[in-house]
Amino acid sequence: MAIDYTQAGVDIAAGEETVQRLTPLATSTYDANVRTGVGSFAAAYALPQDSSQLLVSATDGVGTKLLVALAQNKVDTIGIDLVAMIANDLLTTGAQPLFFLDYLAVDKLRPDQATQILAGIVAGCRQARLALIGGETAEMPGIYPADHFDLAGFGVGQVAAAEQLPAGIQAGDVLLGLPSSGLHSNGFSLVRQVLPITDGALLTPTRIYEPVVRPLLDQHLLHGLAHITGGGLQENVPRMLPKGLAARIDPAAWNWPAIFTRLQHTGGLSLATMRQTFNLGIGMVLAVAPENAAAIPAAIRLGAVVPRTQDALEWGPVV
Repeated sequence: MAIDYTQAGVDIAAGEETVQRLTPLATSTYDANVRTGVGSFAAAYALPQDSSQLLVSATDGVGTKLLVALAQNKVDTIGIDLVAMIANDLLTTGAQPLFFLDYLAVDKLRPDQATQILAGIVAGCRQARLALIGGETAEMPGIYPADHFDLAGFGVGQVAAAEQLPAGIQAGDVLLGLPSSGLHSNGFSLVRQVLPITDGALLTPTRIYEPVVRPLLDQHLLHGLAHITGGGLQENVPRMLPKGLAARIDPAAWNWPAIFTRLQHTGGLSLATMRQTFNLGIGMVLAVAPENAAAIPAAIRLGAVVPRTQDALEWGPVV
């Protein structure tokens, strides 16, 4: 029997409505230093003493991938997922990573378990070049079920206002994809309904793109970056595009990794659900000028930026 995200317990429409309600509340607090806020991959704030420099921040969690880690009694890599989700969002602005803080909330503190979780966070911070400078551990019996916990984090970077991305995206730009390491940390409420929770492939850590993307930023080769998280390519690629432009992606440009094919076939998931839930093997999308595309040979040529006629993301060959 085919299922969708709502049947797995995640109401996308309710999430969108909540954002619509919260946005005016949040924007009512903005001051003149806010450069990007709600809805961006990462929020940017100009330094009051030097508006040419922006602090960029992002926050996230690991989601229900934690339940897979608990089921497999393997919590040493979920810290990498935590850092990756935040570091990859910071990266989309072109920011240099600065520092990271974590928040671990537990029903009961178990030092061995907490140390394994923290070791994963440290490993992620090293990959992302973030300094882990603080955090919070909270014991909250009664809030969390026995043997359960939650994990969240917060990261900060810095970028010159003149170098903040996205910038300069135009029709004709090429869209390139950097492969994901697997599911990353999205869609697990649905994944857990379809695949065995004991499947080791489900815990493959999220890829951190800082090492491969930083040289491209230093060479000023990129017009924009989209981190493919919840919402998949369908919702995340348009987030970097100016009004009036759309992304045209050729679905034949790459093959889905086996984990996604297995998910679709086992769960009877529709193509629309797959595209709106999972990264499908592409974890970061780059927008570059056509003359620079050949300088990034490790990327997959997905499509192009085109004038928008209707949808912000179109599927089909690029003519």
